[in-house]
Amino acid sequence: MANRIKSGLKRRRQNEVRRLRNRATRTRARTAIKALRTAIAAGDAALVKELLPRTVSIIDISVRKGVFHKNSASRFKSRLSTQANGVLLK
Repeated sequence: MANRIKSGLKRRRQNEVRRLRNRATRTRARTAIKALRTAIAAGDAALVKELLPRTVSIIDISVRKGVFHKNSASRFKSRLSTQANGVLLK
């Protein structure tokens, strides 16, 4: 982007703010997914039951903010739900 064009400088500032905002949202979602996967691997049904709705909610928020595509989020939720049901139904 041009160094001296005002609109270019503004776009650079906007992109940096958006990048940081998206990174925070993406990190929050990935951390929630990792916590849920850890609980599933441990077979802790009580923890899975608590974390699954929270994780799905965080993923949905990420979609609304434009961080994840809706189909990617749907795939995450589907796979996590299937794995969680394996633990919850035991």
